[in-house]
Amino acid sequence: MPNLAPDRLLHLLALGLLGAGCMLVLWPFLTALVWAAILVSTAWPAFLWLDRSVGKRRTLAACLMTLLVTVALLGPIVAVALALADNVAELGRAAAALAKGGLPDAPSWLAALPLVGQSIHDYWQQFAHDSPRLMAELEKIAKPAQAAALAASRMVGTGVLDMALSVFLAFFFFLHGEALAGRLRIALERVTGVRAAYLLDIVRGTVTGVIYGILGTGLAQGVLAAIGFAVAGVPAAVLLGGATFFLSVVPVGPPLVWGGAAIWLFQQGQPGWAIFVAAWGFFLVSTVDNVIKPFIISRGAKLPFAVVLLGVLGGLLAFGVIGAFLGPTLLAVGYRLATEWTAVVPASAAKGAGKAKPSD
Repeated sequence: MPNLAPDRLLHLLALGLLGAGCMLVLWPFLTALVWAAILVSTAWPAFLWLDRSVGKRRTLAACLMTLLVTVALLGPIVAVALALADNVAELGRAAAALAKGGLPDAPSWLAALPLVGQSIHDYWQQFAHDSPRLMAELEKIAKPAQAAALAASRMVGTGVLDMALSVFLAFFFFLHGEALAGRLRIALERVTGVRAAYLLDIVRGTVTGVIYGILGTGLAQGVLAAIGFAVAGVPAAVLLGGATFFLSVVPVGPPLVWGGAAIWLFQQGQPGWAIFVAAWGFFLVSTVDNVIKPFIISRGAKLPFAVVLLGVLGGLLAFGVIGAFLGPTLLAVGYRLATEWTAVVPASAAKGAGKAKPSD
């Protein structure tokens, strides 16, 4: 008996060191692991249907589902990367032309803009047809721009690698999903007791609501916007569609993109296509945000806008590109669990509980 307390202390210390070691090993892959779990949880009903369709051949179903997830996630990222590479090449050619002949004359409409229009017009005119002066000005921002481009490229590359790793890990989660879910339920029951199943249902509903409501509708907005831009002949339609997707979390984000494209078309002397892009953006792209998104979110995750916005911005800062998906999901789950744990008991329920005392 005297050695019981020291033995228990050694056991706890050994378990703590083991847990810390495991976390240290898995830390570089933690983002991919969490995102893979979110993907599998969201796609699990579709996976069960696919598993039944292929005759309960779990490995084949896991392979097919992983392939579908790969196309759905990595396909748009690869398309945006290829479009960005083309735009960088076009930007290089445009820069070479500017270096040779300088800026053209500023457009007359620029001076008519309120407040800052005349100042921008005069600043532009300083470099019109003056290549040496333009190059001297550009050299001042060359190094900061290069550093920003390298940082952005590093963030995008890390995001793509994390996404690819999460898709790879999702295969094993699909393959062993029931066993992992059972062990998770047992672990939660030992921590929270009989509320484990209820809390898991909350987490599952919240994750599904966020993925389908915020990220799914954002993807739909990006695809619809890219289609509209391509039909109207707007340059870099895929890249603008990607910008619409990432800005979809902000209420005025998508209108900034399709509204800017419409203004550009109007300035290019194409008022018909400008009206088409404006109508396409207002009646299709923004309808997805204002009608479909609230309906889907309300079914699974009733979240304040601030939670979603902070989740996206904080996720980008913490996890890179994949944080745009992971951040709002994690914050939404935490918000829902905190809401459940801190819920105020109604006065009628408290009064009823007070009356229900056992009588002697």
